[in-house]
Amino acid sequence: MGIDKVLKPLEDGEMDSLFILPLRIIPLETPALRTARLIKNVRLRSVVELFSNVEGTGSGQVEVEALPKLFGWPDDKIHPDFLVVRKLALLPSYDIYSLRISLRQQGISVSSSEALRLSPEKNAELTSYMGLFTRPLIHEIYGDENVNIQSFDDVIALFRDPDIQKAKQNLQRMADKLHLNLSDVPRFIEDYGDIFLSLSYYRQCLDKLEPIISDFLGSMYDIRNNWQLKQDANLLRTCEMIESSVNGLMANITGRFENFDRSTKDMWANISAERFKKVKELIESYHTSIGGILCALTVKMNAWARMFPKKLSGGPVKRGEFIMSEMKQGFESIKKAEDDAPMLAGLN
Repeated sequence: MGIDKVLKPLEDGEMDSLFILPLRIIPLETPALRTARLIKNVRLRSVVELFSNVEGTGSGQVEVEALPKLFGWPDDKIHPDFLVVRKLALLPSYDIYSLRISLRQQGISVSSSEALRLSPEKNAELTSYMGLFTRPLIHEIYGDENVNIQSFDDVIALFRDPDIQKAKQNLQRMADKLHLNLSDVPRFIEDYGDIFLSLSYYRQCLDKLEPIISDFLGSMYDIRNNWQLKQDANLLRTCEMIESSVNGLMANITGRFENFDRSTKDMWANISAERFKKVKELIESYHTSIGGILCALTVKMNAWARMFPKKLSGGPVKRGEFIMSEMKQGFESIKKAEDDAPMLAGLN
């Protein structure tokens, strides 16, 4: 008998998370809110988490609409913090790339210009993913030279002070193609790194999700073939809806990544400032839709992994009950977000 693999929820630090927004990064007036977090619950509703895991007390969550009563805000006018938190609660994802766009669109400021950045630990995790994008860049400048790269900071350092004459010549050629001064190329490299770091971040989120989604979809088969549950037409319809939605969302996101890959290859075929700008705008235009879908799927699959950490945990009946009580809630909003996303485009 094989070992029953344990599913673990996907957890990241606050600024690396898809579904957690630490309110300390937002300039709010209420001290208790500045130490709280907005989180997405299993039904994909944003709630204010005032405390978490304090001496075994669990998580203290409050509905956004309950804040005025909780903090004793006056009834005759809307408190400015209430307006801000309401807007934040409606955002589809709390990953930093979606937030950069959504906060700007909503006119919400952050406490620091450095607030919306991934942690150093997450950056280190994404180094292997970034290789897909850094290799063509390094080859363009250094050719077949053997250069040691451990992080994207190392890439930037290569271009700040290239120590090979051929590299300096190639760097000048790139600057000419981009219509930049040579001294401005490192800034271009940083922009390049940031936009492709976002793709690496989303790819990693997707890769981490796949084992849990595979287990979840496998349960659909067990439910359909259970002698008791296959008589429940409502459950079977719900399972079919969720399975179709998950498969469709995964295929759509995968298709977008493939499109981004093609656009990146096209960019390097004839690099120019305009072509890079188009690739950058193409990727950024999908941040909120990809972030929103991955956020929703991660929250749902985390709930599943906590409830059923092993293949035989709970059994088909308990899993069916959980699907009807928790998993199905909010799937329509995910589908709507996908329908509202811009049409997939490429680099012309």
